[in-house]
Amino acid sequence: MNNLKRYKDNVIQYGKYSMVGISCAIIDLAVLYGLLFFFPTKQSFWLAFYNSAAYGLAVLNSYIWNSRFTFKQKKNPKQFIAFLIQAAASLLIADLVFLLGLWLLGSAGLFSKWMNTFIAKTASMFLSSTSSFFFNKYIVFKKAEGKAKRETDRVRH
Repeated sequence: MNNLKRYKDNVIQYGKYSMVGISCAIIDLAVLYGLLFFFPTKQSFWLAFYNSAAYGLAVLNSYIWNSRFTFKQKKNPKQFIAFLIQAAASLLIADLVFLLGLWLLGSAGLFSKWMNTFIAKTASMFLSSTSSFFFNKYIVFKKAEGKAKRETDRVRH
C-alpha cells in the first residue's frame, strides 16, 4: 500500500509540476515571439540570446511556483544555487535543441520560418522541461523532500 501512495504522490507532484510548466511555457513563448516580432533575426547568437532571455524569465517563474506549490519547501540559498545550476544545464539543453532544430528544419525547407521556430521551440521546451523535472526532483529538492517524509512518518507513529 505504501508503494501505491508513493506512486499517487508522484503522479500528483508531476501534475503540479506540469501546471507550473504550462505557465512557464506561456511566458517563454510570449517573450521569444515578442523579441522575434520586434527584433527579427536569423543570426544564431541573437536567436540563442532571445531563447535564453525567454527561458530565464520562465525559470524564475518556475522556481517561485515549484518551491512553494509543487515541492512545498521554503527557499534557502543553497537550494537556490542548486536550482540555478540545474536551470543552466536545462538552458544548455534548450538552446542546443532550439538551434539544432532551426538548422535541421531550415535545411529541410518544408515549413515557414515561424513554423520552424515553433517546432524547434516546442521540442526545446519539452526536452529541457523533462530534464529540469528530474534535476529538481532528484537533486535540488531531494534532501528536503526526504526530510519532510521522515518528519511526517515520525508524527504518524
